[in-house]
This record gives sequence, C-alpha cells and structure tokens, in this order.
Amino acid sequence: MNTMLRKSILGIAGLTVAGGLAAGPLNHSDGTPAPRESAVAVQSRLDTAALIPHGVQGAQSRIDLTDEQTANAKAIIAATKKAGMDERAAVVSIATALQESKLENLGHLGDRNDHDSQGLFQQRPSSGWGTVEQITDPEYSTTAFLKALKQVDGWQDMPLTVAAQTVQVSAYPDHYAQWEQQAADIVAAHWNS
Repeated sequence: MNTMLRKSILGIAGLTVAGGLAAGPLNHSDGTPAPRESAVAVQSRLDTAALIPHGVQGAQSRIDLTDEQTANAKAIIAATKKAGMDERAAVVSIATALQESKLENLGHLGDRNDHDSQGLFQQRPSSGWGTVEQITDPEYSTTAFLKALKQVDGWQDMPLTVAAQTVQVSAYPDHYAQWEQQAADIVAAHWNS
C-alpha cells in the first residue's frame, strides 16, 4: 500500500475515532448518543471516588435522609473539620453513624436499647464515651469518635469497615461497609457548603 493512501486511511480512521469520542458513547437501545454528564456530575464522581480509596465492599445500602438526618451529617462534617481531619475521616464517621443510628440522634430506646447505647454513634456512657448529654450532642459524639479513630494506627489505609469496627467494637463488624457510598456522596455534597 502506498504511503499516501495509508495516511489517508489512517487519517479517516483517526477522524472517525476522534469523532466518536467527541460525540460520546452511543446509547445501546437506539444508537443515539448518550446524554453527557455535566461538569459538576463528573467532578462529584471524581470526588466520591477519591473518598473511597479501597472501593466499596459488598452490596451498598442507601436511605433517603430527612432534614434532621442531613443536619446531623453536616454536624459530623463540621466536627471533622474542627478536629483538623480530612474528608475520608468524615466518610468513616458518617458511614458509622448510618449503621449505628441511620443518622438519627437516638436517646434511650427502652427495651430496644443495646445496653446504654445512645446518640448518632450509639456510644455507651458505661464504656467511657461520656455522659448521656455529651454523647447525644452531635459535635461531642463525633469528636469522641474521631479521637478514637486517630488512635487506630494506619486507619487511613484500612478499608472503612475495619477502621470503624476498630473504634466501635460492634457485634456486626462488616455492616459498616454497606454505607460507604452514601457516606461518600454526603461528604462530597456537603464538605464545601
């Protein structure tokens, strides 16, 4: 094949490839281009990917948050920032609170209570986490959780469920993992707000 013809074929192929990339992926059902993600959606996806350095483990759970639950998540983020910790610490904290209380600041639940566990993190006064008034204060309970997390050597490099379990010592150590994606989404949405 002569050089000129080869360059023309490669040029057309390159244009086709470049054109395909510029047009975006095709929708599998009817061959039309798929809708483009907004720059905000792409940035959010990139942010949440950075917040989940080990990838999510297992099936993920998700709940719709009430205004109160969202306010509690924002309080966890604020306390994390105040403690000088990063977004990953907020993800671990929020995933833990999602598992322990669904981000509801629970008081004593009577017969349904797990011993004397209360608050967002279901911390126990009898285990030294603080008074009932303290552990039902979102800032205090988050700060107490983060203080314990800081003492876990290498927590930043651990899967979320291992870091959370090391602090919480739960009877269900693997259950924290199911909340990692929602926790990352919450942090990505509210860290800079």
